[in-house]
Amino acid sequence: MFIQTEATPNPATLKFIPGKTVLPAGTLEYRDLAAAADSPLASALFAIDGVAGVFLGQDFISVSKADTLAWQHLKPAVLGVIMEHYMSGAPVVAGAGAAAGSHAADTEAEDFAPEDQEIVDTIKELIETRVRPAVANDGGDIVFRSYREGVVSLQMRGACAGCPSSTATLRHGIENMLKHYVPEVLEVRPA
Repeated sequence: MFIQTEATPNPATLKFIPGKTVLPAGTLEYRDLAAAADSPLASALFAIDGVAGVFLGQDFISVSKADTLAWQHLKPAVLGVIMEHYMSGAPVVAGAGAAAGSHAADTEAEDFAPEDQEIVDTIKELIETRVRPAVANDGGDIVFRSYREGVVSLQMRGACAGCPSSTATLRHGIENMLKHYVPEVLEVRPA
């Protein structure tokens, strides 16, 4: 089994591509071992000293490390755990989480006025078709949170959460694109 690795714009996160399906749909993010209880793969990754976060996409696994460790020491252990997991045949996510295959953070309530439904639908469509694929290439995800009085709040996840360039991505890339297609948008902020 050959597992590709790719750097992400976040130096604390690497993207691992096992060449096999990770999740059938959606994304899941784990910030600690307790949260990873439904994922044998994420749990095994958290057993590695220095792993600070695991983000599962459809065809990739983003792993974030603690600042105190270097990737040259951590990367072989992560590759070993991922290879061992796929060779074992165990599910990536078990129980109710397996069926979810969902955007775990998407269960949070979205905030917008009912009269803004059409604007929000356009914003979400643009995020889904133009932004999310690019962000996934960097090992992350982006989720709509709210729209109020021209201000869009978006949550960056995976490699994009805490990335030094995420503010620039939101402000210059996504904000400019949304303003172009949705004149009602005045500003984009991180959620």
